[in-house]
Amino acid sequence: MILPADHPPVAAPRIGVLLVNLGTPDAPDARSVRRYLAQFLSDRRVVEIPQILWQPILRGIILTTRPKKSAHAYAQVWTDEGSPLAAITRAQSDALQRALGGAAEVAYAMRYGEPAIGPAIDALVAAGCRRILVAPLYPQYCAATTATVVDAVGDHLKTLRWQPALRFLPPYHDDRAYLNALRASVETGLAALDFVPDVLLASFHGMPQRTLELGDPYHCQCQKTARLLSDMLGRPVEVAFQSRFGRAKWLEPATDGQLEALGKAGKSVAVFAPGFAADCLETLEELAIRGRQQFAEAGGGNFAYLPCLNADAPGMAMIEALVRRELAGWL
Repeated sequence: MILPADHPPVAAPRIGVLLVNLGTPDAPDARSVRRYLAQFLSDRRVVEIPQILWQPILRGIILTTRPKKSAHAYAQVWTDEGSPLAAITRAQSDALQRALGGAAEVAYAMRYGEPAIGPAIDALVAAGCRRILVAPLYPQYCAATTATVVDAVGDHLKTLRWQPALRFLPPYHDDRAYLNALRASVETGLAALDFVPDVLLASFHGMPQRTLELGDPYHCQCQKTARLLSDMLGRPVEVAFQSRFGRAKWLEPATDGQLEALGKAGKSVAVFAPGFAADCLETLEELAIRGRQQFAEAGGGNFAYLPCLNADAPGMAMIEALVRRELAGWL
């Protein structure tokens, strides 16, 4: 069809894939961390306290005291490429683009911080993507993670006159591709150790106990991931939950409590974080640095942190398999 001479340019229709992870500050300094935490902790799904009560607390003591401490933690894991989470997610996006070739346009975004979801969608649309698969990289579903991505995408769609067709990658906590990748990664990590750990500890991000009571499947999906992986590895996998915040009751057992108990019992341990698609502050600083220190101070013996799937071959094979499956009928 020949368009009129004065017709605005229209890109040829393409398919887009948007990988989304949680987010990160722009720099390991208090100002950047404060800006990031203000956005993250203002999400009504992340902190389910009435805003009229929560915002004075957030804007008062939390954003006054926490950024400096968190900035110090970020500084310990920051790389020449920036935040580990941002660098790894970018590498995952690049690797997926190579795997898909010209079949789709791949981009990545952060739910909080940069690159933001809205501009990433705009860039895909500008590239001609009329169909977009949004892939939240959260294996286990929780309203405070997966649902917030859907919220942000929906909010941005309200600003678009010509909206693309959308699909969302569902949680994949029990997907065979995910479990195969975890098994390969854990077995590789264990084979590289100079000791055989007494305990293999799967540390998932913590959530308030209230989220389970309100109907989130997160706790059950974490337990199922560990159970299925244990069957595949042929050895027990213990479950714990990290990153507690505030005074509310959180899912148990707590990772720090488990590490202290294992240390006091003189056990050796290998800990890994199957709920994280990429290594980040919570794995590299909280587990690999502080967790190791706490374990040793409690009298523990050998300790190892096994990396996340990241952009390594098993992890990328999983992401490609999941994405291709969800693009069925589009590609």
